[in-house]
Amino acid sequence: MPRFNTLTDWLTWQETLHPRKIDLGLERVASVAERLQLLHPNFTIITVAGTNGKGSSVAMLETILLAAGYHTGAYTSPHLQCYNERIRIGGQEIDDASLCSAFAAVDEARGAVSLSYFEFGTLAALYLFSQASLDVVMLEVGLGGRLDAVNILDSDVALITSIDIDHCAWLGKDRETIGREKAGILRAARPAICSDASPPRSVEDRARELGVPWFGLGEQYHYQALASSWDWQGAAGSSFEGLPLPALPGSHQLDNAAGVLMVLEVLSDRHPVPRAAVEKGLRWVTLNGRCQVFSGAVERVFDVAHNTASAASLCRLLRDRAVDGATYLVLGMLDDKDIAEFTLALADCVDYWYLVSLGGDRGLTAAQLHDRMHRLQDDRRVRCFADTAAALQQAGMDAVSGDRIVATGSFVTVAEALASHV
Repeated sequence: MPRFNTLTDWLTWQETLHPRKIDLGLERVASVAERLQLLHPNFTIITVAGTNGKGSSVAMLETILLAAGYHTGAYTSPHLQCYNERIRIGGQEIDDASLCSAFAAVDEARGAVSLSYFEFGTLAALYLFSQASLDVVMLEVGLGGRLDAVNILDSDVALITSIDIDHCAWLGKDRETIGREKAGILRAARPAICSDASPPRSVEDRARELGVPWFGLGEQYHYQALASSWDWQGAAGSSFEGLPLPALPGSHQLDNAAGVLMVLEVLSDRHPVPRAAVEKGLRWVTLNGRCQVFSGAVERVFDVAHNTASAASLCRLLRDRAVDGATYLVLGMLDDKDIAEFTLALADCVDYWYLVSLGGDRGLTAAQLHDRMHRLQDDRRVRCFADTAAALQQAGMDAVSGDRIVATGSFVTVAEALASHV
């Protein structure tokens, strides 16, 4: 008999199963994967690591490959509104019954092995993929790379997106150290693509140590942005001219899209993709919470930016989408973030700051957030609220036609904003 019958019960229990919420290391999760016979899958694996851009890159890969007729699996984290978002097969979120069945299989196989919430979910995803006769699976690293649970599998292609300072307590306090952790997904003689135009030296150094075929943005492959399209040049002589811009907003998405096309080029012998599929995928790709724009008399923008680099990308988007009126920023953040640098990166793009309290053991109160944010010349532009819903409601009353409301700072903030948005 399974331990539980509902997804809610399974997830609630998993949150208390392991003594540490984040416990980087592969030994425990690999031992259970071996018992489940998951370590040698018969599908192509694309593992994606990086600080920012992982989810967007997976979404573009998935949409293009689906358009090309391949049967895909995708594992991403964290989720915004429901856990099922983390696992997709054929572009569809997994259903509750399948998840519960996978959790039961993992629970039975683990015996006395303790698993973290993320490890349990990773094994469930791999179990579901193993049952589904897939062509290609995309695995998004949850934290770091070297010791992240998805790294129990050897990828056929590694994609490393932009690297910046985040999760310092686990990954290190500088880009070189963080880069070494991200490079932990590389495998000897298997290609690696980097869509960070200026990656830490440690990443390419590790690739050389392993004899990895290396493809760096601006070095082995290139792109050029045009007014309403873009051109891409690959490493093997392939190229695309006049491609549609990615449907995901923000100029930084071209870096991600360029890396995605390079991944497809190195896989073209086993998984060829025609131009029509590339165009369709770029036009149709969607991803909640990534510079997600809701148009109206008062525009709303929801974005999960939570580190300084992603704040800078969000600020560029806001400048590119200038509004006639004021910008109200609804901001909630977690305790392990560099609040001062994050808010400094947004300061020139924000007129009014509506700070919110987030729950959980890592959530900051609005007052704590206020104390740690970049000092503004006019503090009268800052207000504190008990939660995201209250801040959005007040911003909606204060804003007039031509203004804009932005919710950002955390996946938690954006999840609450989406729940409040009608």
